[in-house]
Amino acid sequence: MKRRTLLQSSLALGAGIFPRLSFGGELFHPDTATAAAQAHHELWRRFVDEYGILVDFCDLDGKVNLPTPEECQTGKPNALGWFQPIENGAMFNGLYLDAAVNRWRSTKAREDAAKARRLMEGLLLLNSISDVKGFVGRGVSTDGRSHYPMGSDDQTGPWFIGLWRYYDSGLASDEEKDRLRRRLAETTEAIVSLGWNMPAEAPFGKRGTFEGFHFEKVVRKLFVMKLMARVTADASWKERYCAELETVGGELALTKRQYAAGGMKYFYAPTHAWTSCVAVAALRCLWEMEEDPSLKDDYAAGLRASAVLAAESLPFAEKFDPANPATFSEDWRSAMMPLWKEQTTEQEAVDLAIAQVRAFAKISPRRNSEADFIREPSAAAWIISLCPDQQVVKTHLPAIERLIRRLDYANLHYATFFWVESVWWRVREIPTG
Repeated sequence: MKRRTLLQSSLALGAGIFPRLSFGGELFHPDTATAAAQAHHELWRRFVDEYGILVDFCDLDGKVNLPTPEECQTGKPNALGWFQPIENGAMFNGLYLDAAVNRWRSTKAREDAAKARRLMEGLLLLNSISDVKGFVGRGVSTDGRSHYPMGSDDQTGPWFIGLWRYYDSGLASDEEKDRLRRRLAETTEAIVSLGWNMPAEAPFGKRGTFEGFHFEKVVRKLFVMKLMARVTADASWKERYCAELETVGGELALTKRQYAAGGMKYFYAPTHAWTSCVAVAALRCLWEMEEDPSLKDDYAAGLRASAVLAAESLPFAEKFDPANPATFSEDWRSAMMPLWKEQTTEQEAVDLAIAQVRAFAKISPRRNSEADFIREPSAAAWIISLCPDQQVVKTHLPAIERLIRRLDYANLHYATFFWVESVWWRVREIPTG
């Protein structure tokens, strides 16, 4: 086979007819199309909630142990909302829209259009649940509104990316585009008014920023500026974007254009592709939107460098042992709530959450194995797939295919395999020869 082809029959498969044996020793699926179909099925069967928002984890039947409205309002287990099931709704929805939009572009199916629209509406909901202008929530409780008081740049960045993906997909109606333009502009205005910090509710005020001289910050801010220049009638955004590119700073005293061209860098852990992929996705959007050939080349260089670094995380996938009987527990309360105390600052919330996740990992060791050996390499594979240089991507296709094929997605508890579907829609037609 010199070329991957769309296997419509695999994509149409429903529950109960995926293979239940390993192929080729460690590989669960006979091909990547079947694997991607199962991943898609499981995401929509278990992880997309009634409000169109992805939850972080659930049991194998789709049961989710949601925080109550009272727990959200009082910052339990912590005011950040870390390590409970509605921690990353804005992040996951925004990033997963890449797969949803690419799927619809290929199939043109009404069902796929409806799914992409549902994810988009989930993002808009997360931007409408607070009285704080520009706030983007992580998820919602059982009442469809209660939420934790702090989001982050890791939530808000994907919020922008996902809405742009939908806006630019060819799927959005004129009415939807009008709504999206208004919401994007209003949220950006609120962020700018706080010095490019993310709005948070009292007593916290703000959390996370797009300002700074690190790849992660640089490309997120540039992307929002470019996006505003594209979707609004405000001509000043183009001028601000061009000026931002030449701004110099940071330890390396480089321009922001140079930081973007240098690509992804890890800084808070040995690897963290799962959060850095947000910035790489923003850079991919910049590359697609940019019309200046020289600047477009710089963005392509940043995407290549990011892909090369991300590839170092692909071998982690081989360390996940599906037969390992490590326990999964959805009972985050029993481990985390004994440590709870009131928090009035972001740092107090962070310190509490870090202590809590250590306790949670003791009763649910499966959490760490899925995070380290599924979440990280899956996000890394997506970063590689975002590279416009097919020769770079082709170098890593064998490892990416193994990653996609070796997992039984019906037996995973965390939604962080969603990148697998995103990867497949991007690499499925790259020639192998």
